[in-house]
Amino acid sequence: MTEVILFSLVSIIAGAAIGFYFKNRQVMEEKKKHEGRANEIVDKAKKDAQEIKYNARKEAKQIVKEERVELEEEARKMKQSLKDQEKDLSKKEITLEQKIEDKEKEIERTKALQEQVETERKKVVEEAEKYRREQQHLAEKLSIVASMTKEEAKNELMQNMVEEAKVSAAKELRRIEEEAKDEAEKRAKRLVGISIQRFAGEYVAEQTISSVELPSEDVKGRLIGREGRNIRAFEQICGVDLIIDDTPEIVVISSFNVVRKEIARLTIQKLLADGRIHPAKIEEFHDKSKIELESRLRELGEKAQMEIGVHGIHPEILKLIGALNLRTSYTQNQYQHALEAAFLCGAMASELGLNVKQARRAALLHDIGKVLDASAEGSHAVIGADFAKKYGESADIVHAIRAHHDDEKPESVLAHLVAASDAISGARPGARKALMESYVSRLTDIETIVNSFPGISKSYAISAGREVRVLVENDKISDEETILLSRDIASKIEQEMSYPGTIKVTVIRETRAVGVAR
Repeated sequence: MTEVILFSLVSIIAGAAIGFYFKNRQVMEEKKKHEGRANEIVDKAKKDAQEIKYNARKEAKQIVKEERVELEEEARKMKQSLKDQEKDLSKKEITLEQKIEDKEKEIERTKALQEQVETERKKVVEEAEKYRREQQHLAEKLSIVASMTKEEAKNELMQNMVEEAKVSAAKELRRIEEEAKDEAEKRAKRLVGISIQRFAGEYVAEQTISSVELPSEDVKGRLIGREGRNIRAFEQICGVDLIIDDTPEIVVISSFNVVRKEIARLTIQKLLADGRIHPAKIEEFHDKSKIELESRLRELGEKAQMEIGVHGIHPEILKLIGALNLRTSYTQNQYQHALEAAFLCGAMASELGLNVKQARRAALLHDIGKVLDASAEGSHAVIGADFAKKYGESADIVHAIRAHHDDEKPESVLAHLVAASDAISGARPGARKALMESYVSRLTDIETIVNSFPGISKSYAISAGREVRVLVENDKISDEETILLSRDIASKIEQEMSYPGTIKVTVIRETRAVGVAR
């Protein structure tokens, strides 16, 4: 039993020893294994550290290289900036030296000029002294020769000097006037060019309607009436001539007064629409047409007033402005012409710093005389100016209207601007169309009538036949006879020609005296 226990103990101890041995061996193997792994980790860490160190050195070198490039670039820019500054300083220094040199030269020129002026002054003083001595000598001589006193000789010399001074002043004044004229012409061309560029108006050709179409040929008889009763009543009430001829289904209204002509046309249209044609109806429809047309013309006048930006024009003048729409001049509608002239005149006034609204107002009203009764005496500019004055327009505007065709000498800038705007509007390409044959025929007829009188040297029809200038032979026609001749020519033109408005007859007689200096 004891042996068994001992054997068991020995076995246990042996087993424990063997187990410890194997356990220890396993531990040692694990230890070696771990040590190997630790060495691998250490080796790897060393390799990683070396690689990191290498990369760090490489990156550090790259950074240093980039920093060096940046510093070099910055240094280059600073050097370039310093060079530029040096160049600027050099230029400024050169400029300053040049200015100093120019200033010194200018001072030298000034000194030389002062010396020259002083020399000239001395010469003038010497010449004046010499001239004074000569005058004194001449005065003594004159006093001796002409038995004149010293005071009389002095007065004679002073008079001679005054005459010489006047001649010199006249020459200088003429030179100044010529220079001023040239400069004014240049400025005027520039001003007109700017105004035309700023205005771009439309042109619409219109014809004044003077004929009425009839629905049938039978209506002509009804318009004439029994024994001409209706046509006589129509012409008396409307103040026009009603021409009924062989032209099929058309009657013609003839009158220089465009307002009466339009009222007559509306009256005929109302009579045709109503169907009843007799004196009472003619008078009734005439009154209605007159009221209707006056209202329409006033609306056109108010529209024109609003378009150019003015106000306060009298209603009677507004009707005349609207009536311009019924009149044409060489196919140019006079209402559109007035608006166009107003805008052009305002543009030129603006360039000159003048009152734009006043300029536009004057140009808008400049042709209102064209629609007034042809029985009024004077040109359309004169009767238009009188009408404007009657209804409260200012003296400046009245003068501008009267002077725009030289019926009165222009005495203000406004008058010249109105005349210029009227000419520009009428003369621009496409504005007007004249029938060459009728135009030449009218001028030829006027000149033929004038040349039929004895003592006529030459004659010229100008201003589109509105004026004729007659040159007479001074040895055949006296000054007193020129007055009678102008009246006789005007009377013969009235009898033999038909024309709207007036024709101004100017007779010119010239006497020349010629002296030859040898």
